[in-house]
Amino acid sequence: MTSNLSLFSSKGSESSPLANRMRPQKLDDFLGQEKLLGKNKPLREAIEKGIVGSMVFWGPPGSGKTTLARLIAHYTDSIFVPFSAVTEGIPRVREILKEAQTNRASDDRKTILFCDEIHHFNKAQQDAFLPSVEEGIITLVGATTENPSFELNSALLSRLRVYVLEPLQLEDIISIVRNAISCLSDDLLKEKSLVTVSEEAILLLAHYADGDARRALNAIEAIWNHAITTKDSPSNITAELIESVLDRRIPRYDKSGEEHYNLISALHKSVRGSDVEGALYWLARMIEGGEDRMYLARRLVRIASEDIGLADPRALQITLQAKDAYHFLGTPEGELSLAEAVIYLATAPKSNRIYEAWNKAQKAAQKYPAEQVPKHLRNAPTALMKDIGYGADYRYDHAEGGHATGQKFLPEALQGANWYKPTNRGFEKMIAERLAWWSKKKKNSR
Repeated sequence: MTSNLSLFSSKGSESSPLANRMRPQKLDDFLGQEKLLGKNKPLREAIEKGIVGSMVFWGPPGSGKTTLARLIAHYTDSIFVPFSAVTEGIPRVREILKEAQTNRASDDRKTILFCDEIHHFNKAQQDAFLPSVEEGIITLVGATTENPSFELNSALLSRLRVYVLEPLQLEDIISIVRNAISCLSDDLLKEKSLVTVSEEAILLLAHYADGDARRALNAIEAIWNHAITTKDSPSNITAELIESVLDRRIPRYDKSGEEHYNLISALHKSVRGSDVEGALYWLARMIEGGEDRMYLARRLVRIASEDIGLADPRALQITLQAKDAYHFLGTPEGELSLAEAVIYLATAPKSNRIYEAWNKAQKAAQKYPAEQVPKHLRNAPTALMKDIGYGADYRYDHAEGGHATGQKFLPEALQGANWYKPTNRGFEKMIAERLAWWSKKKKNSR
């Protein structure tokens, strides 16, 4: 099937990057973010009324943060001043603030200071915005791909409204791709040089974008440039051509940022939920994104203790062996050992009773940090220590058989504690039976 949209020769095309030319000029043309900009949503109504305060947009690349900031400036009749926290510094901030104050005094026009990648400013640098935000000299619109709770200082964050932008939906990206093709076609109608784009190619481009509009538009330009500059250019842009030009998809993954924590959380919870495919997918996503394999191995060891525990004691052995195997084989051969460990963990019986027992023991140690060791449990290497009762009445379990003499091993304040409660799954079922047997024997031995 072939789209009725066409690409034409690039002669006479505008030099502006496609992503800039495709930027919406009205809210009605803004695709995606319905939760924020849908009909009767507070942010949309505030923008349309021209009454907005300082805010920060938190979302992945290509979700529309810059475009939305420009639309806010347009609807509020404000001066739009873009600023990058990556390439510019505090001196430039001071210049912008001075200009904003002058503009406010001369014609009462507001200034929208759009700070892209605001998380790249350290928390001391962020303080430079505070006085002007408080006095209303500027309306600060920050954009970040990182969690503002971690990356913005509390004083600034308390003065900003946080809006979360989601990756664009597939249908939104498809619409953007179609509109871009139409735009390129309109630019070049006079050339009469037709290049059609198949529906499969459009769908592939949309999937390639991974919710990122900018990625989609940049990909279209790359394909377009290839198609019109290659000798004997094809008359049809196909999915096969796109795959050959783009080579492979680059995963959207930041090993030290929000996406890192999202993906490791997804891996951990997929294992906990005994979902093999989910666990393998998130493992593969992290590996494809360049995650440190030893970090993954360490997390698998943790999962073995936290979510499987003694329901299957081999889980810990398997994960440690997977770590050793990867360390021995390296990439890519050793990655298979990590996948084997993930499958074993996902299919193993689950128990978090060790995790719960350890948490309770830690809380007890924090609540009772100075309880005395019972005297019968203390060693008595000197005569004086024996005289004051160290080691007195200690019963040697080996001598009495069964290792259940019934003596007390906790301080008085913690007597009766029962932190570890095994499940009836896997090996823990046997442990539960042992504990019941120990308990009965101890009662009979007292």
